[in-house]
Order: sequence, then structure tokens, then C-alpha cells
Amino acid sequence: MIRLHHVPWGRSFRVLWLLCEMGMPPDEIIRYGIGSRAMREPGLKGLSPAGRIPALEIDGRSIFESAAILQYLCESRPEHGFGRAPGHPDRVRYLELMGFAETMASLIEQLNLNHLFLRPPARPSPVVVKLNTLRLADTLQALEGMVEGDYLLPSGFSAADAMMGFNLFAAPFYVRMEPYPALRAYWDRLQAREGFRQAAAIEGPQEFYAQEFYEVPEDV
Repeated sequence: MIRLHHVPWGRSFRVLWLLCEMGMPPDEIIRYGIGSRAMREPGLKGLSPAGRIPALEIDGRSIFESAAILQYLCESRPEHGFGRAPGHPDRVRYLELMGFAETMASLIEQLNLNHLFLRPPARPSPVVVKLNTLRLADTLQALEGMVEGDYLLPSGFSAADAMMGFNLFAAPFYVRMEPYPALRAYWDRLQAREGFRQAAAIEGPQEFYAQEFYEVPEDV
């Protein structure tokens, strides 16, 4: 039994995607809404102590944090070749990218909070939003120079692509992507993968973002 605790089109999509790449989509998906009461109840907190998504029940254990889950899947199922073991020439870059993906995701999370969750009379700080938007753009510029061949590693597709590739779904809601042709082509390649398409079909249309693009709010 594989059970995924999941927010649609959230970071847990990384886990759903890699499971589909491995040909083992979850037997059960428990879906949550961000900030819903269910995320604060003992059931989820017994699996993910901070009550955050994702959590994966697999192999008679539960695991939380998307990077840890992807690492576990790669190490427990090395036949798929989605990890990079110690001694592999791409090992260090693989580890860097797994961490860098969370640096980028943390900025996206802050922008989600400011643009989507603050409601009147609360109001996002234009200075904070602008700063985080610029920081997100900086990470995209850095990633633009890291695409080697079709994927992020010269040796081919890896869990780092699932980690970082998911960010490319969310980042264009906040940063214009025209300056990053390599990333736009890379994102197209990722979306064409059968594993991604299967995961996206399970997911359905995204309903998290209500606008195509969110501008930095004007100061008053």
C-alpha cells in the first residue's frame, strides 16, 4: 500500500510525479486544502510533525519532507536510476540541486502567502513582495545556467529534476519567464515526460492560482 498525503499542485506533486516515473502511482491519495483544519489534526501530525504536506506511507513506514521522500524512493529503488549514489560524478551537483530546489520553493511559499492568503484588512508589504520576487528571479537566473543537455545533470533525468521542475510550475505566476529560454525549453521537456503527464492527469487542472500572473503590489 502506497498512501500519499497531498495538496493538489503543492510540493507533494514532486512525490506523485516521481512515483509515476517509477511506474508505481499511489494506491491512495488523501487530499488536503492548504490551511484546512484536517492539516492540524492528529492524523496528519502523526505522520508529519509540523502538519505539513507531503507525507508518504510506504514500505511499512511513513516519511515526511519532499526531498527526504524522493531520496528514500531513489535509494530504496535504485533500479530506476533516479538518484546519484556516492562516487557518481554527478553526486555533488545532484545534492546541491536537491537543496537549491527548496531555496527556490521557500521564496515561492512566501509569495503565495503574501499574494494569496493575506486578506483585507491585512495587506502584503510591497517591499517584502518585491524583495522575494527579485530573489526568486535570481534563483531562476542561476538555474538557467545549470541546464545541461535535456536535464539538470549531464547523466540524465533524476529526482533533482522532479524537485526543481515542480518549482517551474509555480514560478511563472510571479516572475516573467521570457529572460530564461533554457528554463522554458527544459520545462517543456519535463511536461512531455510520460511520468509527468500521468501525474498531471491524476492531479487535474490547477485551482490554486486564480490569476495567470501576480504583479508586485503598489505601495501607498
